[in-house]
Parts: sequence; C-alpha cells; structure tokens
Amino acid sequence: MSRSQHIFQPGQRWVSYSETDLGLGTVEVIEGRHVTLFFPAVEETRVYAVDNAPLSRVLYSIGDKVSHNKGVMLTVEQMQEHNNCMIYLCLDEQGEQVVLHEVDLDSIGAFNKPQSRLFTGQIDKNKLFDLRLKTLDFQRKLDQFNGFGLSGPRVQLLPHQFYIAKKVTERHAARVLLADEVGLGKTIEAGLILHQQLLTGAIDRVLIVVPDALIHQ
Repeated sequence: MSRSQHIFQPGQRWVSYSETDLGLGTVEVIEGRHVTLFFPAVEETRVYAVDNAPLSRVLYSIGDKVSHNKGVMLTVEQMQEHNNCMIYLCLDEQGEQVVLHEVDLDSIGAFNKPQSRLFTGQIDKNKLFDLRLKTLDFQRKLDQFNGFGLSGPRVQLLPHQFYIAKKVTERHAARVLLADEVGLGKTIEAGLILHQQLLTGAIDRVLIVVPDALIHQ
C-alpha cells in the first residue's frame, strides 16, 4: 500500500490516522472545502476539512493481499485508474481472475500495527517521538526514585512520618502496627504506605475498618 495527496473523488477509500479503529472510509460527498466519508465497518460518517483532513489514501501494489467486501482474499496482479479511482485486477485463491473496484475493498482494516501504519502513511512527527522519549525517561527516573509513591501528599510531612512509611514500603510483605502516640500522624503514615503500595502494584485493593464516627473523616 502507498499514500497519495488529498485529491478526493467519490468511491475512493481512505483511512483516518486519528481514528484507525473506523476502518476504511468511502468518499461520499465533496462539497466546497469539506469532504464526507462513510465508514461501513462502524456505520459512522465523518466530515473533514479538505485542506487538513487527517486521512491517508489506501492504495495497493502488485503482489499485495487484499480482501473483497464479500470476504474473499485476493492477490493484486495489475492496477488501473479510472476517474481517480483504482481498479485492481486480482487472482483469487483458486487462481481465477477477479476485478476488484476500490469501492468494494473490505472496510474492516487493522492499521494499528507498525507495518500497516507505515504503509498508510501514518508516520508521527519527530516532536511526538521526542515527547514520548522524554516521557519514558522521566518515568524511568521516577520509578528509580527512592521516595516513589511517598511524595506529593497535600500535607506537611514530618521527618518521622516519611521515615516510617519508607521503612514499611521497603519490606517485601508489609505487615505492621502503627502505634505512635495520639497526634503524631498515624493516619498520614498509613495513607502514605497505602498510596505507595497501590502505585507500585504491590496491592490491588484496600479494606479500611474504622469506627462509625470516623467514616466521614
């Protein structure tokens, strides 16, 4: 498959690289600066601005495997263009020649794989790659941070609270009794521990048992 410029014609098949799950769309109407596509796979319609539509034309080449909308797998042998729409001369699995018009291409297409995205021209800009790289690097540094999961509470932490929470979360299976005196921040310590355990995946859920008077605290 390859990609062409935005020259729309009814019957052409295009794929939206912002909504690849829509499958192949069919150009229905070109009116002024807008083009309307119908996506049979999901039975939805989209209207795009002609000048900046997030669309890639789906064009197959000789040797490509294509699917007819009737579910028949074909191999492209030749291509012809008629009124800006493609006609594919194909062979079916029995070696019989089949004429496949572009509009009859199967509408269910998977374009989330790297090869499919490349073939349909869905290539991200360099700045998006740089952003992902920086994000992954930041995530790596965050995962290696000794205080991961213990920072960011909307309270003023006291040194002993952070110390206790860090010591508990460093254990393989944390089972502790927090028995500080009243007012030293046992609730904050417990919250820090639970927050860190949830973020790191050490636990999946939490059961908190308190007297009735503290339910809404």
